[in-house]
Amino acid sequence: MLRVCRSAIPAGSLIVVEKELGKVVPMQEKLRVVVVEDEALIRMDVVATLEEADFEVVAQGADGEEAIELANEHKPDLIVMDIKMPKLDGISAAEKIAELKIPVVLLTAFSQSDLVSRAADAGAMAYVTKPFKPTDLLPAIQIALARHEELTALESEIADLSDRLETRKLMDRAKGILMSKMKLSEPDAFRWIQKASMDRRLSMAQVAKAVIDQLGQKASDEDNS
Repeated sequence: MLRVCRSAIPAGSLIVVEKELGKVVPMQEKLRVVVVEDEALIRMDVVATLEEADFEVVAQGADGEEAIELANEHKPDLIVMDIKMPKLDGISAAEKIAELKIPVVLLTAFSQSDLVSRAADAGAMAYVTKPFKPTDLLPAIQIALARHEELTALESEIADLSDRLETRKLMDRAKGILMSKMKLSEPDAFRWIQKASMDRRLSMAQVAKAVIDQLGQKASDEDNS
């Protein structure tokens, strides 16, 4: 069985998976973030949380139009922004920013299912409900970065959009099984699949199917026993 390599890596550090050794190695570069929030106090809290976690906040804004301008100007690794903002709301801004392939974490005072669905359709990788603590924001950021990494990997592996969507469904099921059976976080579950794919020279879809067939069937047998 493959083992997940865990390292003490600062939250804001770039990481790279070495194909030959299967190691996760921290790099010196900090992840660059743009923060867009029309409420100054909340924006200050977000910036402080990110900087304490070793991210580099390269720019700040207060409305959706500014978010798009800053995304184009700075090409950050991540954008954290509010949904309800002047001029252009965060969901509409996220739709435009999705064209730049920059992961977005949305902040919202609401958690209605239709709003969450709209945010996902707009390309947001994760969302956090206000009021929030660092222990809410930082895991959401890690999930957003992992999902963005997953999408990028799938785009390079699978050209056809419909095949990519089917593979994402398989990946989601396989990650859920790994999270349950091996007690992994979502990012670690994705990296487990990614490493197995590299080590065994299989596609990520093939690895995901194997996880579902083997671990999923085992879980079903245990439930029935």
